[in-house]
Amino acid sequence: MSTHTDSPRCFIVPPYLLTHLAQLEDPRLAHAASAAQRALAAASQIRAVRRGEPAPPRQSMRGTDAVRRQASAPGRPERYISDAEGTEELPGRLVRSEGEPPTPDESVNEAYDGLGETYSLFWEAFSRNSIDGEGIPLAATVHFCEAYDNAFWDGTQMVFGDGDGQVFVGFTSSLSVIGHELTHGVTQYTANLVYSGQSGALNESVSDVFGALVEQHSRGQSADEASWLIGEGIFSAEVEGQALRSMKAPGTAYDDDVLGKDPQPADMSGYIETEDDYGGVHLNSGIPNRAFYLAATAIGGNAWDAPGQIWYETLTTEVKANADFREFAEATVVAASRLFGDDSREASAVRTAWQTVGVTA
Repeated sequence: MSTHTDSPRCFIVPPYLLTHLAQLEDPRLAHAASAAQRALAAASQIRAVRRGEPAPPRQSMRGTDAVRRQASAPGRPERYISDAEGTEELPGRLVRSEGEPPTPDESVNEAYDGLGETYSLFWEAFSRNSIDGEGIPLAATVHFCEAYDNAFWDGTQMVFGDGDGQVFVGFTSSLSVIGHELTHGVTQYTANLVYSGQSGALNESVSDVFGALVEQHSRGQSADEASWLIGEGIFSAEVEGQALRSMKAPGTAYDDDVLGKDPQPADMSGYIETEDDYGGVHLNSGIPNRAFYLAATAIGGNAWDAPGQIWYETLTTEVKANADFREFAEATVVAASRLFGDDSREASAVRTAWQTVGVTA
């Protein structure tokens, strides 16, 4: 089993999007460009801790460290929300703990609720007690940095920025973002998919899959009713776009004069070879994302049931850390066959989904 020091810092907004914003020369968007530059600089500093190295010293949680080390009881989350107050100091000032009433700060309450909804999905659908399976408390920090255009999992906790207000708004408003980032923690404690190339794209895709399931589970939506959007609500009203990514139709999430067009490929014919962004982990994740969407809608019903069980079984028992798309696809078929039978509708839907996106023949 992996420890938190084995995980890279995983960001919801891809670096290619921030780089594009940072290079804007339109005076009207100077604030957004400056915010993107700060986000990239902060990301470089955060990423300075590499695989296998200890995380930097962390501030005290004002006497709560001893509490945070205690595992939560099965079925009951243990949440801690802190406020960085516009600084880059983590975890910041503790402002809400498990069981305490809502605060006047909506970001605090959204983070608290989002952590709870994510815990609920993994417990109710997969009997998983928190992200490590052993009841580890869930921690998050809001109001990180100044007008920070991102949210991330740092190997130990969630961190949320407030956005620049021109392009991005508060990241706690999207349940799929919270579920996505916390799932990086689940992956870290299970398959620990290497964050590079195809295994890195699978790492991102798994987070999108369960981020979408957190949102659907919370809303009681079937696979057919769901939007399959990741990051819906984090764009300002000025942006021509629905979300950061679409699992249903990769490459269609946004098409904006400022942001450009969503570059995600929908199948292997559009696979992008690049050395940027750890080998295109946020780009090529659209391919396995669409495979899950196709399987889930073909099976029907709630996507956290059979499709979610297959992907969860794959992540926790079948797949290796350096798996490529084909190996992951084959592992999902094995998991589907074991859970539902080799000739089942579920196994057939999974096989067809991977064939449709061009991963298997």
